[in-house]
Amino acid sequence: MANKRDYYEVLGVPKNASEDEIKKAYRKLAMKFHPDRNQGEAAAQAEIKFKEAKEAYEMLSDAEKRSEEHTSELQSH
Repeated sequence: MANKRDYYEVLGVPKNASEDEIKKAYRKLAMKFHPDRNQGEAAAQAEIKFKEAKEAYEMLSDAEKRSEEHTSELQSH
């Protein structure tokens, strides 16, 4: 991603979201934007959104990466 978005924003969850909330939000987006569910003109945009959601989930579901994200966010402000 050229412009790094806030992973919480991508998944649509608050910054204090639990692991279950993060997982539920990811699964909802994964189903909505999965390449097999989107064909034609919408497929390209859906694939981008699917990859964004996957990246966000991978970062936020790992406790170590999640704390790194919080640390880097605090340093950038």
